[in-house]
Amino acid sequence: MKQNVVIVGLGLIGGSFAKAFRKYTDCTVIGMDCCRETAEAALAAGAIEKIGTPDDLPNADFVFLCLYPKICEQWLREHLKYLNRNCIVTDTCGIKSWLCPRMKKLSEEGGFTFIGSHPMAGREKSGFGQSDADLFLGASYILVPCGAPRAAVEALTELVLPLGFSGITETTPEEHDHIIAFTSQVPHVLACSYVMSPQCPKHKGFSAGSYRDVSRVANINEVMWTELFLENRDALVEELDTLTLHITEIRDAIAANDAEQLRALLRRGRLVKEGLGE
Repeated sequence: MKQNVVIVGLGLIGGSFAKAFRKYTDCTVIGMDCCRETAEAALAAGAIEKIGTPDDLPNADFVFLCLYPKICEQWLREHLKYLNRNCIVTDTCGIKSWLCPRMKKLSEEGGFTFIGSHPMAGREKSGFGQSDADLFLGASYILVPCGAPRAAVEALTELVLPLGFSGITETTPEEHDHIIAFTSQVPHVLACSYVMSPQCPKHKGFSAGSYRDVSRVANINEVMWTELFLENRDALVEELDTLTLHITEIRDAIAANDAEQLRALLRRGRLVKEGLGE
């Protein structure tokens, strides 16, 4: 049976979901966005079949909230009365420990099912204009079930896998946030810190792949990432402390002209990377 999918927030991720559902499935795709121009652009591009209103929500089988964490909670609170009991609501946020308990509580009030999710895909720039139907090809899709029935988890899995995801990873809010602090948030902190060097404006003619690799994600949406960093501050600070410790160890070996210690530290890093088979 044809599924009705409502996507709320048509930026990079929401717009890419809309385009992917249209390209790879026969789902009916309805889009909602607080910016009328964005919604109209999505409609004109064929990413959605209709600009949605609250009246479309009672018929939704799935609702994807592609919004900042606090706005996800606010939107769901304001639209509880429109969602049917068979609806599955999911988010796409990069933090879960703060968000999931709040969304779970609202779902219990409304009688529908909430499942946290996080597509591990993105780009440096945001907005519908950057969205791509193939953004998720080969990406991992993280599910945070939050106590949802197994049938609902399987239904969401079956819905998203045709979009090109390489597989599903299930986890808890706590594990998600600790690992994401390392894999996603620390690199953004590192990149922003790196390009603040007074040497950065002089890099042209002196840089190649290393500069590009480290600096790439410094092109950041500071509003979104400030919210994500602060709502995951405990896990992120722990990872930053670990990074600072290791940078200090290498820095001190260089300052002391201690070649033996420096080789040992660099060897540790190399062996860790090689051990991962990457």
